[in-house]
Amino acid sequence: MNVLIVEDESLAAEKLEHLLKEIDPKIRITGQTGSIKESVKWLMENTADLIFLDIQLSDGISFSIFEQVQVNTPVIFTTAYDQYAIKAFQLNSISYLLKPIRKSDLADSLNKLKTLRSGFSIDFETLLANMQGREPDYKKRFMIQIGEKIRKIEITEVAYFFVLDKGVFLRTFQGNSYPVEYTLDRLENLLDPEKFFRINRKYTVNMESIQNMVAYSRGRVKLELKPKADEEFETIVSVDRSAAFKKWLNS
Repeated sequence: MNVLIVEDESLAAEKLEHLLKEIDPKIRITGQTGSIKESVKWLMENTADLIFLDIQLSDGISFSIFEQVQVNTPVIFTTAYDQYAIKAFQLNSISYLLKPIRKSDLADSLNKLKTLRSGFSIDFETLLANMQGREPDYKKRFMIQIGEKIRKIEITEVAYFFVLDKGVFLRTFQGNSYPVEYTLDRLENLLDPEKFFRINRKYTVNMESIQNMVAYSRGRVKLELKPKADEEFETIVSVDRSAAFKKWLNS
């Protein structure tokens, strides 16, 4: 695995390289940069299988690297203290390491990477918004292609999103269903969390679509949606999401 280390402290970079070699001797450090400018130049000319990215570099916040060059490489972030960064990583399920980096934490992050599928991507706009303490720009509409025609669906028209036959669809309050080119995991980062909540593996619902709620077994809640879901038994809030769902309702 080829690795790029973006770190402006030479001792920290050397320690990280040493730990990586101890964990996996097959890892190759193919690049080491210490600034935004240097990193952009390297990424324009080279590729890596994994990037270790320090948040605060000598010439600014490193997220701006991705405003200048397209990168789809998995990233493990490193940070000494930035609480905004930690919050951002948690929201986006991105691995991060607190300095000083411990070997066990580094090994866990590398193991996590092995479980990732191809096509890994990062929503850097959302990360940067959280770093700056501002609200991210949530998705306002979807452009849906139907044959040769393209239709605009405003987010206010969407009652819920659901999985069907390995595809994801949205359903409008008028009862029309359209395919979308996003997974439910990706939609969790794109939708306003005050209005939309993912209740289980198959459904993400708009607060306004909830018509009735019925107490169910094991502390779960069964939702009756409008328009009605095709399979009502699938609109049950899962056990692991029930507490967060009740908190969402009361927020």
